[in-house]
Amino acid sequence: MHMDKMNNLNVKIGNNTLKNPLICGSGEHFIELDGIKKAIEAGAGAVVIKSINESDAAKVQLEKTDYSLLGSNHEKLTWDFNPPNDASLFNRSGLHPKPFTEWLELAKQADLFAEQHNSYCIASLIPASLDKMIDYARKIEKAGIRILEVNVGAPHGEEAATGAILLEREATRIKEITGALRKAVKMPLWIKLTGQSQEIPAMVKAAKDAGADTVTLMGRYMAFIPDIETQKPMLGTHAAYGGPWALPLTCHWLVKTRAQIGRNYPMLATNGARTGNDIIRFMLSGATAVQMTSAIFTGGYGVINSAIKEIEEYLDQHKMNISDLIGVAADQVQSYAEQENQHEYWREFTPK
Repeated sequence: MHMDKMNNLNVKIGNNTLKNPLICGSGEHFIELDGIKKAIEAGAGAVVIKSINESDAAKVQLEKTDYSLLGSNHEKLTWDFNPPNDASLFNRSGLHPKPFTEWLELAKQADLFAEQHNSYCIASLIPASLDKMIDYARKIEKAGIRILEVNVGAPHGEEAATGAILLEREATRIKEITGALRKAVKMPLWIKLTGQSQEIPAMVKAAKDAGADTVTLMGRYMAFIPDIETQKPMLGTHAAYGGPWALPLTCHWLVKTRAQIGRNYPMLATNGARTGNDIIRFMLSGATAVQMTSAIFTGGYGVINSAIKEIEEYLDQHKMNISDLIGVAADQVQSYAEQENQHEYWREFTPK
């Protein structure tokens, strides 16, 4: 640990250095250039532009989006950009509405703007077909955009129209897709994985072995919530669900994956970060950087600056540099057998 005051928040992912570990994940607030610029000006280390593919069905799906902000009792909250920290987002969504050529020009402009602010705008694909994904990846690289994310774990995959979105859960498929992309392009490649699988460490290893610079763990979960007032399905269907409750689940898989593939491969975390302290929790579990999406979408761009300040204050208080955090808690995990008896609360329920 560095015992003097540290203000350097740089984190290294492959050959790229981010000025801080806060990455704005892909969402509707990054469909337009204006939203991307606001996030970059607020201090984000990187912004992932709203994802695209070639499917018209995925574009149409965006027009049918709907959202509910829910409290801890599954009650609907007012969307006032000041949500409580325990709020969860329940929504259905679609992909970027513009044709690929327009999207590509937007991504190019956004990454040039980001570069001027020592940041990145990351191109994001959600595959519908592998051949078209590879074609798009090559065009993204040719346009000079510096990083590509490919999300093979979009939660809406099984509910979307046939052919709109691929959702992959098997390590063999992750290796196949990543390998094809790595053969096609030399640019930095990030792979985003689903949380709807028990193969997560194997999927990470498959992406790593096939040439991914990093992986992101992990996409939101599909859920179904009845509205007790109307007795109908909330939003009328199944939808993606994420919130602070998901942070420990992602942390669990970060730790398990780190134990299996080693400490040197950078992983990104997502799903559950609402504050700077949440980013710290993810990093202590093994993440190098963190994607925040719902917190910014529901709380506004001020969430970015507040989270970065909270991280800086924590590092100053603990006299640590940002890289000192990565995996500290993960590397101290013990088995159940190694634990000492801390509490015998269960005895309160046994006959005397």
